[in-house]
Amino acid sequence: MLDSGISVLFMGHNFLRLLGGLWVTLRISLIAVVLSMPMGIVFGMFMTLRNPVSRAVSRVYLEFVRIMPQLVLLFIAYFGVTRAFGWNLSAEASAILVFTLWGTAEMGDLVRGALISIPKHQYESATALGLSRIQTFLLVIIPQTLRRLVPLTINLTTRMIKTTSLVVLIGMTEVLKVGKQIIDANRFTHPTAALWVYGVIFLLYFLACWPISLLAKKLERRWR
Repeated sequence: MLDSGISVLFMGHNFLRLLGGLWVTLRISLIAVVLSMPMGIVFGMFMTLRNPVSRAVSRVYLEFVRIMPQLVLLFIAYFGVTRAFGWNLSAEASAILVFTLWGTAEMGDLVRGALISIPKHQYESATALGLSRIQTFLLVIIPQTLRRLVPLTINLTTRMIKTTSLVVLIGMTEVLKVGKQIIDANRFTHPTAALWVYGVIFLLYFLACWPISLLAKKLERRWR
């Protein structure tokens, strides 16, 4: 019985289909990461401004994205906004939009925290050395900020990869959807297929995220 269950993975193109579904997941998350990182840096700098209007706007945006579940944001983008305004957004475009907005908010908060964590005497020391404000940021503040940001950014990337599994609920055929299709097609002939299919999906997610997590830990140890 167990052998018949695992054999489903090697029937036809089932395993290649799982890899194709994983690529859909990775493609969405990586595009969202590439878009949200620079936007998040700008947003984080915007959050550090002492203007009460900018603080209020950034706080509303950050709290809205944080409080609202990503699944609800996906439904709003794909089923709500597209129909209300007549936009022809595909499920993938809606997913990229939502995860980019989410990543921008999360990255912005990381940048804000990294910037305000720099001790005040760093600015004072740079001024005492005769550095201009731009030189202070380029030579003193930004290098220290990057050391704090890189491991956190890598962890955010792994979170985004895992969270993109939600796109199956707006009709995208990613790795979980492919796995369910394989299980449903062999439900009666291979009743134990679910254990093996979902086990392989777990392994694929692990192999996609584990190297990224190792990189984050390595950078933390090096820059500690």
